[in-house]
Amino acid sequence: MTATTNRLAVVTGAAGTMGQAITRQLLADGHRVAAIDLKLEMLAPLAAEAPDRIIPLAIDISDADAVESAWNSLNAAHGPVTILVNNAGLLSNNKAEQSSPEEWRRIMAVNLDGPFYLSRMALRDMRAEKWGRIVNICSLSMKTGGLTAGTAYAASKGGLGVLTFSLARESAAQGITVNGIAPGYVLTPMVTEQLTEEQRQAQLRDIPVGRFCGADEVAHCVSYLAGPNAGFITGEIIDMNGGMLMD
Repeated sequence: MTATTNRLAVVTGAAGTMGQAITRQLLADGHRVAAIDLKLEMLAPLAAEAPDRIIPLAIDISDADAVESAWNSLNAAHGPVTILVNNAGLLSNNKAEQSSPEEWRRIMAVNLDGPFYLSRMALRDMRAEKWGRIVNICSLSMKTGGLTAGTAYAASKGGLGVLTFSLARESAAQGITVNGIAPGYVLTPMVTEQLTEEQRQAQLRDIPVGRFCGADEVAHCVSYLAGPNAGFITGEIIDMNGGMLMD
């Protein structure tokens, strides 16, 4: 076992389509994974695939105290975390006038506050280890303002992008990289269930490669950014949108 494997990773939103793909890829890379979602029963099928290497945790990541308590317990039982993937997110397609203050606050709490709380804890571990990787799952909407996504969602992902830059700047000299991935239209329930067939066909016409992104493709990108060969990449947002936006 080398120093580049058997690290302890944390993946949020691990019960979802993309979270499962990321968790499986990190397992394939030789790491252990603390898989986080709201309820343990949501994680049970995934945890059963590798019970000796997946640690299921039920945490509301929008609760700062719950995050800190769970993190400290994880450290005590399994050691420091050196890979964090902030994948959990809530989607809203409501534009400004249709977005209630309660919806705005909930979207921000999960999509932006949660990654901040988790990153604070992760940086403590990573600085002690003098090595770390944080990967934030952002969104195409942060650069487009939201084509089909709503105002709160686009704003939360924009905030996550800036959080990425800020954390990268403050931790770069400590062996820690912080990067984001901005997928556009991944084949998850956000596309298959929360968009109409008309919206899906319209988006397919606008994607130059002519298809939606696969969750496994995002997972492979996470794998690279979380690995030893990406140590000179930090503060970067990698676009995965099939050519919809080129910058």
